[in-house]
Amino acid sequence: MLNITEEVIDREHILSLEGRLDTVSAVEFDRVMNEHLKGARRIVVDLTKLIYISSAGLRVLISARKFMKERDGLVLRNMSDGVREIFRVTGMIDLFEQE
Repeated sequence: MLNITEEVIDREHILSLEGRLDTVSAVEFDRVMNEHLKGARRIVVDLTKLIYISSAGLRVLISARKFMKERDGLVLRNMSDGVREIFRVTGMIDLFEQE
């Protein structure tokens, strides 16, 4: 299960994820992400409480990253060690700006 908390501060959109971003929840995350892509100057995805991310979740982030390259970008914040390891093993760790 994935919970998504959304906050907008001066065109910076912050999406906080809690739980598991897997094949099933990636559909909802993709829908939410697409809503925010329309008006965001910058998107921050807070991963503090994310315990797992699947390839479907990575796909949503990569797609959003490509779209946001023309703006101030997409930033991943507070990646846990377990999630960081998934990004590292898949070779995606260096694709994203991190805070």
